[in-house]
Amino acid sequence: MKAYPPAKVRNVALVGHGGSGKTTLTEAMLLCSGAVTRAGRVEDGTTVSDFEPEEHAHHMSTSLTLAATEWRGYKVNVLDCPGYADFVPETFAGLSVADLAVFVVSAVDGVEVQTEIFWKAAAELGIPRLIFMNKLDRERADFSGVLQQLHSAFGAGVAPLELPIGEEAQFHGLADLLSDTAFVYETGKCNPTKEAIPDNMAAQEHSVRDSLVEGIVVADDDLMARYLDGEEMNADELAKTLARGVVSSQVFPVICGSATKLVGIDRLLDIICDVAPSPLERPPARVRAPGANGGEVVEVATDPAAQPLAWVFKTIADPYVGKISLFKVLSGTVRPDAALFNPRARAEERLHLIFTLRGKEQIPLTEVAAGDFGAVAKLAATATGDTLAPRNMPVSLVPTGSQTDGDSNGPSWLAEATMPVLSVAIRPKSKADEDKMMTALHRLQEEDPTLIVRRDDETHQTVLTGTGETHIAIAMERLARKFGVGVESEELVIPYRETVTANAEAEGKYKKQTGGHGQFGVASLRIEPMDRGAGFEFVDNIVGGVIPRQYIPAVQKGADEAMSEGGTFGWPVVDIRVTCFDGKFHPVDSSEMSFKMAGALALREALAKASPVVLEPLSLLEVTVPNAYQGDVMGDLNSRRGRVQGTETGQPGESVVIALVPTSELVRYAIDLRSLTGGRGRFKAHHDHYEVMPANLWDKVKKQTAGQL
Repeated sequence: MKAYPPAKVRNVALVGHGGSGKTTLTEAMLLCSGAVTRAGRVEDGTTVSDFEPEEHAHHMSTSLTLAATEWRGYKVNVLDCPGYADFVPETFAGLSVADLAVFVVSAVDGVEVQTEIFWKAAAELGIPRLIFMNKLDRERADFSGVLQQLHSAFGAGVAPLELPIGEEAQFHGLADLLSDTAFVYETGKCNPTKEAIPDNMAAQEHSVRDSLVEGIVVADDDLMARYLDGEEMNADELAKTLARGVVSSQVFPVICGSATKLVGIDRLLDIICDVAPSPLERPPARVRAPGANGGEVVEVATDPAAQPLAWVFKTIADPYVGKISLFKVLSGTVRPDAALFNPRARAEERLHLIFTLRGKEQIPLTEVAAGDFGAVAKLAATATGDTLAPRNMPVSLVPTGSQTDGDSNGPSWLAEATMPVLSVAIRPKSKADEDKMMTALHRLQEEDPTLIVRRDDETHQTVLTGTGETHIAIAMERLARKFGVGVESEELVIPYRETVTANAEAEGKYKKQTGGHGQFGVASLRIEPMDRGAGFEFVDNIVGGVIPRQYIPAVQKGADEAMSEGGTFGWPVVDIRVTCFDGKFHPVDSSEMSFKMAGALALREALAKASPVVLEPLSLLEVTVPNAYQGDVMGDLNSRRGRVQGTETGQPGESVVIALVPTSELVRYAIDLRSLTGGRGRFKAHHDHYEVMPANLWDKVKKQTAGQL
């Protein structure tokens, strides 16, 4: 594939709800542009962009995929973005480097929840948008109804450029409103024939066209004056004015088509090339230079002649090739064997062979100019989100939309939407798997930064956190396929605590005679409850030397270790005061070991007498939902023993519910909230404090202790 200047590059992200036909549309665009000779099918697992076995098995896109093609002297970088809620971060990664978002909307299902979420994200990021109404050949397809939904959801800027000719199975062409021309397609062929608008829809076409022209000319005073004088506007003038409206995100054209019947695919490619902005027409990249207080933020022009600067937006972990890093060139031109500096890793990287991707196919490139995408293998220190810059200019990209003023603040809802919120505990299936598991997990994290892996030292579990159930399941499948590591999930252990509610005393005696010197130590301890969160306090109240001074620390250490090992229910003991007030020693047989054991024995006996209770962790939960779901969410939180602390007004049309909820009730909250709100709710939670658990629930803790600890 030849090199293209920025003016001839189009970076397009296909986004929309799962099942709207984005992958099939990608396949149709590749077929019509001649990049492939045969269109694959999602159902058969033969598509270019869904090439992972997990995607074939689940019949869904799970990763952002690049499929580069050429059309009419332009290079079109098509980013096929997942539409399923668990893989929202992948779609946001695509939007972060796209210059146009093509929203694929099913003419059967209409505007769905993920489409609304992605539209909001694109608007927040300032990305121009275009709508492709797909599946107009399907039964129950409703162009007018879905168009009305689009107007209701996204405003008056939604403007149809085409009308469908024929309905459902009879859909076979498009009436182009700009040129007053009909494009009629034969089954399975991309190239239409031009005809006059059919008589039976001429009146409708003229009416819709008049509305479209009025909406376009308002953006140009000269055109508006000529239009009001009764002058007929030609298609080229309208297209140029429309392009300015698209770039400014004031107009959102609606294109009709069917990806399976190849209707309208050529027209979509034409409009992408003619109307969509090039990288030159988009805001310049903003980078942070090194320096005090985080350094100065400056803009970098999309100039192929400048120093090379690239940003890695996606990493693919390949068990054979190693890492493949997808990057966007922000300025300059990147050529094979270029040496660039990674400011985060403080390492120089050499980009040996540079290529672009069409699914998993690697297409060599001689150079990648500013605004274009490229890929390179085997970058040792570079991860997703890193900037590659000249050594004499070690700047780092400020990602679009993440920072608005050079500070660290940004749109919080974008961060919440990509935040991993569902945790599961995993364990290796065998000893061999155990040896390789952590290394494999870290390699998987390079490909998918939204996965969080941590080892809980208290519960001794490996915890994997992702955006949803499917996300985690597919991550486990990839562990097995790519790295040969088998893992299985287990119940997540909640870190409970214990404390006491009454005073108690006990004597601990450790006596052992084995011939020669024995072991002897007696310690009497008193325990008292303390305020919540006070921790542990040890009081030395020994008088008269009944326990020598040098053995008191051993008594304290024994008590401390006994508390850590667990009380009556097996959980660590907190918030108590331990007083050592009496004891006995032997001048020959006593030792630090004997008094440490005596302290532990005394503490355990005293705990059993002091009315122990279980403390459960409470999380401070912030749930953001559309106003219509506020009552349902509050009722659900009450059923989880939550205490609503208040509500706040969030983004327009949204409410934020703040509540304290037992952490054990939130293990599957990510799944339940999605079901409760139709995927429109999001939340964040963090540990707040411990409280006494109701006694009727202690049996649950006993069972968990017996089974897990």
